[in-house]
Amino acid sequence: MSKHRPECIECGESFQYERKAIGYDTCTQCGDEDARLVKHTIVPMHKSNYVVISNLKDLEGINNKGGFHR
Repeated sequence: MSKHRPECIECGESFQYERKAIGYDTCTQCGDEDARLVKHTIVPMHKSNYVVISNLKDLEGINNKGGFHR
């Protein structure tokens, strides 16, 4: 019984079984390219901890100390 290596859904190349087992459908090269498209930043909150922001709209008024924001 022969196992076939999983194929990348973007380029069609085969990749590691372990990568497929943890839920990835792309090879490491395509996965790296996809990861570079996602942008995020870390924002300090007033008298609190840091928060990860991935949507620019979420930054509006975030450190406003409860004041009015338009």
